[in-house]
Amino acid sequence: MVIRHGIMVLATLAAAAAQAAPLVIAHRGASGYLPEHTLEAKALAHGQAADFIEQDVVLTKDDVPVVLHDVHLDAVSDVAERFPERRRDDGRFYALDFTLAELRILRFSERRDPKTGRQVFPGRFPAGTGTFRIATLAEELEFLAGLDRSTGRTTGIYPEIKQPAWHRREGHDISPLVLDVLRQHGFATKADPCFLQCFDADEVQRLRRELGWEGRLVQLVGEAPAGATGAADPLLAEGVLAGLATTVDGIGPPLDRVIGPDGTPTGLVAAAQRAGLVVHAYTFRRDKLPAFAADSDTALRILFDEAGIDGLFSDFPDICVAWLKDPRP
Repeated sequence: MVIRHGIMVLATLAAAAAQAAPLVIAHRGASGYLPEHTLEAKALAHGQAADFIEQDVVLTKDDVPVVLHDVHLDAVSDVAERFPERRRDDGRFYALDFTLAELRILRFSERRDPKTGRQVFPGRFPAGTGTFRIATLAEELEFLAGLDRSTGRTTGIYPEIKQPAWHRREGHDISPLVLDVLRQHGFATKADPCFLQCFDADEVQRLRRELGWEGRLVQLVGEAPAGATGAADPLLAEGVLAGLATTVDGIGPPLDRVIGPDGTPTGLVAAAQRAGLVVHAYTFRRDKLPAFAADSDTALRILFDEAGIDGLFSDFPDICVAWLKDPRP
């Protein structure tokens, strides 16, 4: 009995330690190596042992949630060549103007600037090559569940509801549709390996209070207002983080809201953690390092060891996983 109790205590401590370990979140999949949000990029992220894999979600004309970073299509697909007549007055092509069947026709590729046609990250997978297709949210969740089964490991999901207010103005309510898919695939409570994120603060409140989302919820935040960095960050104003903690489980700030230009922590992580929030910062890119670090090791040391973030979005999950296993000074 004593031995069994001891084993249980050790198991509990081990589980707590594992839970406290920083998370590596594959940003749009292993998007540093393969075109973002393709199933190929998600498979590689899974194989690189990312803890969570991100899904940005927008709607099609026939109300199917699909995995795509923007409401636009022209930066990552050949839509302009295949459907030139679908261009809106602003010159852009919108996923919401296409049925799922029509989106299936498109070839997706590495991100390009839609104005110049130049690849955003020149050293990555060659733009315009390969045959990559869009996936629905349901298809991606089934795909990742299959990988979990065949590999014997569990990878969490990290969906983001994109521009919910814009979708509603266009006559489509994205949030209930996304929640339906998540629940159908077993993601409904805080015990499930899922973080749901959104930039829209009003929608975050709606998700929790009106739509009944009981799973983990993250409030994404953008760049700090000009001149409001460090102690002047509005998130550090009295009661702000505590107020967020009544609704959400964490915040998702950009790196420069976590680390100042001099390479020292801004205090946001510590303050958020005191309020009971986890901090999952975005985005680490080997080929676009933050201003506070000259190399990847330095960036990861400052973020994980000095700032103490709880998780990091990365286009290169393998680099982050390797560093956490073998930290370098």
